[in-house]
Amino acid sequence: QVQLVESGGGLVQAGGSLRLSCAVSTLTFSRYAMAWFRLAPGKERELVAAISSDSNTYYTNSVKGRFTISRDNAKNTVFLQMNSLKPEDTALYLCAAKDGGRWFELAPDYDYWGQGTQVTVSS
Repeated sequence: QVQLVESGGGLVQAGGSLRLSCAVSTLTFSRYAMAWFRLAPGKERELVAAISSDSNTYYTNSVKGRFTISRDNAKNTVFLQMNSLKPEDTALYLCAAKDGGRWFELAPDYDYWGQGTQVTVSS
């Protein structure tokens, strides 16, 4: 069973930065596409950023230019660098893994999920 463990969330003022990490327990991390979703109260789960096995990336429009997704295959870890944070970025951020290398936009398409890390941005 593949396990995902997120870290790096917290409380930050608007304009600040956080770096989220997601450690993945698998010997074949390099073949997985990885994604960060977020879940805010009263809203649908939203794909924030994704990275394929060959490092092609996707960002939702609201975070383009502010967030950067990256992966370190040697450490089985995916990162989300979040800069210029806004109160509307407040959410539970969840890491997801999809076997096969290609990322998808919809949450049900992902094979494994972490428990999430809370990000709260104060105004």
